[in-house]
Amino acid sequence: MTLEIHQFPCLSDNYGFLVHDSDSGETACIDTPDAEAYLREANARGWRITQIWNTHWHPDHAGGNEAIKAATGCTVVAPEDDAGKIAGVDRAVAHGDTVQLGSFTAEVIDVGGHTMGHCAYHLPEASVAFVGDALFPLGCGRMFEGTPPQFWASLSRIKALPPGTTLYSAHEYTQSNARFALHADPDNAALRAYADGVEARRARGEWTVPTTLAAELAANPFLRADTPGMAARWGGSSPVDTFAALRAAKDTFR
Repeated sequence: MTLEIHQFPCLSDNYGFLVHDSDSGETACIDTPDAEAYLREANARGWRITQIWNTHWHPDHAGGNEAIKAATGCTVVAPEDDAGKIAGVDRAVAHGDTVQLGSFTAEVIDVGGHTMGHCAYHLPEASVAFVGDALFPLGCGRMFEGTPPQFWASLSRIKALPPGTTLYSAHEYTQSNARFALHADPDNAALRAYADGVEARRARGEWTVPTTLAAELAANPFLRADTPGMAARWGGSSPVDTFAALRAAKDTFR
């Protein structure tokens, strides 16, 4: 039983992901920012696209659904609360549901906040999760539709995954996230080392996605909103208040 994950850049700063179960021959697209790129990458590997798993409705995540479905006849899975804004949906899923890729089971996790219905797909057998725009290395998504309590609850669900989980997020934002993170949590030695590593990797032209939950728990200020140090620095009387203050500060940080 082997799960292969192929990552590739597309659009200006997105990452595309094809997830392939070698036993069944099934392949899932995680979001569809660029239909042409997904079809090209799948064809180059001889993989047959059978499913699309959308994390949320934004066009740079679901804009390629119709073209890929027309070319492959694949099935589209999307989060229930966002499904009305997504083309070609065959199955709407909610927190606690599962989706199958060959012999691998993905658990659907509600990570709403960036959009109301945003979901993540966690494959515990492979120790991976596809988190879309809910969480980034050293950052989290902008809160377009949700509320701080909702988004903090979502991040808490991600925090509860096994620390060794590999997290695949959808954009290369890490350098800018690191600048804010160092502003938000300047005394964090783990963060300083992480940020130095990011600069070195980007200078070599390397990607900073995926990351691990363990690394983010140690260094990502948004996941650390429940720590005394972050509360003291940002004046939060609760983790939700601290998270809200951090998210508002990030929105205007330059």
